[in-house]
Amino acid sequence: MEILNKANRIRLLNFSTPQMRAFHFSWFAFHICFFGWFGIAPLMAVVREDLSLTQTQIGNTIIASVAITVVVRLLIGVLCDHIGPRKAYSGLLILGSIPVMGIGFANSFETFLLARLAISAIGASFVITQYHTTMMFAPNVVGTANATSAGWGNLGGGTTQILMPLIFSGLLMLGVSETLGWRLAMVVPGVVLFITGICYYRFTQDAPNGNFEDLRARGELPQANGDSGAGQTFLAAAKDIRVWALFVVYAICFGVELTVNNIAAIYFFDHFDLTLATAGMIAGLFGLMNVFARTMGGIFPTSSHATVGSRAGCAGCSSRWCVRASPWSPSRRCMYSPTPSVSCWCSACSCRWPRAQPMA
Repeated sequence: MEILNKANRIRLLNFSTPQMRAFHFSWFAFHICFFGWFGIAPLMAVVREDLSLTQTQIGNTIIASVAITVVVRLLIGVLCDHIGPRKAYSGLLILGSIPVMGIGFANSFETFLLARLAISAIGASFVITQYHTTMMFAPNVVGTANATSAGWGNLGGGTTQILMPLIFSGLLMLGVSETLGWRLAMVVPGVVLFITGICYYRFTQDAPNGNFEDLRARGELPQANGDSGAGQTFLAAAKDIRVWALFVVYAICFGVELTVNNIAAIYFFDHFDLTLATAGMIAGLFGLMNVFARTMGGIFPTSSHATVGSRAGCAGCSSRWCVRASPWSPSRRCMYSPTPSVSCWCSACSCRWPRAQPMA
């Protein structure tokens, strides 16, 4: 069954329709999830000294910060099918706020590692963001809606690099020690996550015509079982070569972005003798590229598929990557940013494959 009354235009200043409320709440929720997810990254220089972490241990915490996301993203998709994106997002935000605030109780490498592992679950917010905007927008604009909501959400990876050191510095000005300062700083994104979860439940709905339970009661939406269940749909997707093509591309591109978010601030701090705030400011520029780059990844394939198809859209993003990407270069004491192209690629993967034929 098709979801009815999807929006065929994006009206950014309109907050009265359920479609635009879902759009704005989903990108902001994703933004604050990214903010909390990588909130500790620009403070790692302080955490390293406080917990006496080695380079190897820091590397392990970086791995932990994305490990659980892989599993939770699969589970959260199933959850969205059953209870709808509204309840799924609200639950993830509220539960995710607990480890974000709780990381302040870490007093050793082991407890810090477990905290970062738990925090990584909120990375599944991307799935719900894309799910909710897909429910709300028609095919002619869903690529742009998905890309923009994801891009403005990923923007949180940049704003957290800038704001968290400033929050930390503000606490130090109040007389708080560095040991306590980074712990209290992490309370800020945790509280915002919790409040956002409550607001998401209160002000959004699953689909243009209502919530999933209401649609199923009216016979407008099938139950998420049988042929429409998780097992059948997963197997159907796994058999499609296009899914694996996008899987490989997205893994490479988003992997680069997460790596930059995790290590850019401490890299600049260590190699350029910068203050924590300045290092965070520069590191934040990489994430800030999402304000336009990821939207481009949605607009480009959506607007060009009628004449040149998806392959040309992918090729365009690919060429940008080849021109812009450059390896880490400590010997030259500089680092070039592939982030705009990475973000563009990520959004191209999030869009529908325009020339694909629907599966039977």
